[in-house]
Amino acid sequence: MINLFIFFAIVFLFTFVIGKLMERIRVPWIFAALIFGFLLAIYNPFTSITSLPEFTFLAQLGMYFLLFIIGFELDLDKLKKQGKFIIKATFFIIFLEAFFGSLLVHFVFGYGWFISFVVALSFATVGEAILIPILDEFKIVNTKLGQSIIGIGTLDDMIEILTLILVIFLIGSNAPTTHSNIALILISLFTLFGLAFGLTKLKKESAKFGFLGIENLFLFVLFILFLFLGVGEYAHASAIAALLSGIALKTFIPEERLKTIESEVKTMCYGFFAPLFFVWVGITMDISYLVSYPLLILLVVGVSKGAKILGSLVIGKKELGIKKSILLGIGLSVRFSTSIIIIKILFENGLINIGLYSVIVASSIVFKFIVPVLFSNLLVRWKIAKVG
Repeated sequence: MINLFIFFAIVFLFTFVIGKLMERIRVPWIFAALIFGFLLAIYNPFTSITSLPEFTFLAQLGMYFLLFIIGFELDLDKLKKQGKFIIKATFFIIFLEAFFGSLLVHFVFGYGWFISFVVALSFATVGEAILIPILDEFKIVNTKLGQSIIGIGTLDDMIEILTLILVIFLIGSNAPTTHSNIALILISLFTLFGLAFGLTKLKKESAKFGFLGIENLFLFVLFILFLFLGVGEYAHASAIAALLSGIALKTFIPEERLKTIESEVKTMCYGFFAPLFFVWVGITMDISYLVSYPLLILLVVGVSKGAKILGSLVIGKKELGIKKSILLGIGLSVRFSTSIIIIKILFENGLINIGLYSVIVASSIVFKFIVPVLFSNLLVRWKIAKVG
């Protein structure tokens, strides 16, 4: 009988081998774990393992570490410097997709307008990290197109935070509440934001941490992360807590230590916890629903990609031209971990059913394969970039 450790060995081997193959078509290797989870959703010989609370706990830690890294990489100073075109393009393109997505979720899946908007906003966000290696390979990072993709993807992080806040609000509004519960939630949130604000204001004192060994600094980072998670748990806001802990530590840790500690945290996250999270996401999909309604996946993909391209054409035609505007829309269609995390939180808290959850995750998988390949080929075909 296979135990938990052997199962983990299989997960990491599959992620490593298939991930290497996926990188050849410019799809991030980490999504091999999502494919593994998808395969287990079809047939799972490890049900006794994947139903263990230990597996679920480690997978949830993967989600929190991913959110921590998102917060840790958020550059508030860079956000302040975004040009008018980037700001207008971000809000117009994202909210245009959120508008059409809301209509889709409301009328096709039958959800209320608020939940429909939150769901649509979650999959309207951008995973620009997937495209940066492609932009770098074709040497267009510093072009108007490259900077537009990176700028919109960076500013989009603020919309992701807003979406997470809306999700936490939804979870809180659906939870049974008493006067004592409300008081505990308010105290938890006040403490959470107080801790975050306090760390951002202790920049001078943080200079002392520049002399700590990397092992001790790493322990301090884990202390802050789990402290935030623990406080946030009382308000059902662990996701926001993980994000806030990353943002707070970004401003607190001395600059000369940032890159090193970021590398350490990323290694632990992507090397261990994140693959388990993506397996967990994939394994909870309802394959029979997808087989029964395959056109729903194509509909979500079509509405999402169509809205992104339409929005990019409307807002970017004068700045970039038609072809580059289309490429902007295609590039912005790719999604990364944040949208999947938000959908997973909504599903785990019973705010969306397994059908909608499965369709959105399946459409995310489609985007992961289509967008990098299509984007790269059009760059060359339209002579916007040359190979080599």
